[in-house]
Amino acid sequence: MESESNCRYFISYTGIKLPLLLVNELDSDGLDNRITYFKAYYDDHDRVKIIEKVVYGEIEFIHHYEYNQQGVLEKAILLEGDEMPRTLVFDSQGCASEAQ
Repeated sequence: MESESNCRYFISYTGIKLPLLLVNELDSDGLDNRITYFKAYYDDHDRVKIIEKVVYGEIEFIHHYEYNQQGVLEKAILLEGDEMPRTLVFDSQGCASEAQ
């Protein structure tokens, strides 16, 4: 798992594109009264690498993001519940296709 020092918490996200754009940052003290929140791990370039949606203390989904040398999203691995992981690969224009 990623370092907790690069971990931040959020109330929600906006938009539909990946990586998810997290909004309304919380400090760790603000989690006590939250039923649902997003836990995000960032790399040294402040790019989100992993997002976990937490509901009632359980992880509902996880997104893993990988970037190319230019910092553009090139792969997203989506894990939701008991479903099989989905891998999306992005071209240079940001268009996604499902990896086989």
